[in-house]
Amino acid sequence: MRTKLLAVLLVGVLLAGIAGCAPQEEAAEGNGEGYKIGLITDTVSQGEEEFRAGENMVAKYGKDVVQHVTFPDNFMQEQETTIAQIAGFADDPAVKAVIILQAVPGTVPAFEKIRETRDDILLIAGLPQEDAEIVADRADIVINADDLKRGETIIELAHEMGAETFIHYSFPRHMAIDLLAQRRDIMKKTADRLGIEFVEVDAPDPTGDSGIPGAQQFILEDVPRQIEKYGKDTAVFSTNCSMQEPLIKSVIATGAIYPEQCCPSPYHGYPGGLGIEIPEDKAGDLQYILDEITQKVADAGMTGRMATWKVPQAMAMIEAAVDYGVLFAEGKVDRFDKNEFQNIMRRIVNDDSIVLEELEGLPNYLLFTSSSIIF
Repeated sequence: MRTKLLAVLLVGVLLAGIAGCAPQEEAAEGNGEGYKIGLITDTVSQGEEEFRAGENMVAKYGKDVVQHVTFPDNFMQEQETTIAQIAGFADDPAVKAVIILQAVPGTVPAFEKIRETRDDILLIAGLPQEDAEIVADRADIVINADDLKRGETIIELAHEMGAETFIHYSFPRHMAIDLLAQRRDIMKKTADRLGIEFVEVDAPDPTGDSGIPGAQQFILEDVPRQIEKYGKDTAVFSTNCSMQEPLIKSVIATGAIYPEQCCPSPYHGYPGGLGIEIPEDKAGDLQYILDEITQKVADAGMTGRMATWKVPQAMAMIEAAVDYGVLFAEGKVDRFDKNEFQNIMRRIVNDDSIVLEELEGLPNYLLFTSSSIIF
């Protein structure tokens, strides 16, 4: 099923109704100044949606414009490689913007290294995993989901779906990220307010010795144990992308509750977890994938037990960042223009209600949320 999803996201656009990808010939013709955009994303195994969004941008603007590379799966042990990949873009004078999502550890020193020789490059960090103040100081624009607000909304959604217990899967590296730790604490308070038992479970770090397969196998084995202990009215949540597909499979198998992914999106984990094959003529058709998920959930007797955002979060952020980077390279926007970035986001997700909020004290650290759909 993953192969089918990869093909779909490679040729698909973010949502039905947005402008189609420009042919590469047109992109090249419109790039008379020869600028380039450096884009670094997860690999397929760590963050498939981010990777495929990157490929969408290559398809839209052409490979001579968008230079797309990936950081290592084991990025915690290979930070020097990550830093070298990011900073290496500065060696090419044609590169006018560098974008990384997810902005894993190593992003800050890489941005510092770029700034040593290039003050003309636009630096954008998405879904940062380092200290918010430090990232905001080094980057021109930081874009993230509003994790503090999600600390309330995820638990409230789980409560609406009937959860009596909430299982929070994570590991020390993620809990060392200040915003994720704060979100966890807000989740606890919200759960207590709503009478939900909040349970933290330590999972293997996918960048550790057992890798992604070990982390995924842990989820497949542990969720049934937790549901047997706490009952089916238990919501499960993980802070890691690679754990979403096994979470979905485990929820279907046990009858538990799945309110939202770490990076909420109809495309994140659901097609692979539910065995959905998307024909090429439905590529980029958001309503189609929503309908397919709804039907699969219903067939499994799980209606009302699974949900996500209506907007593909990571894809929206990457596509908005690249579009903004192109406008910057063409001299059409300033280094930081919150309103223009917000307008781009609204166009991409076809939702004029999207509002970018500033993280307190950090005006270039932009946050957003979207409405949910319960299947």
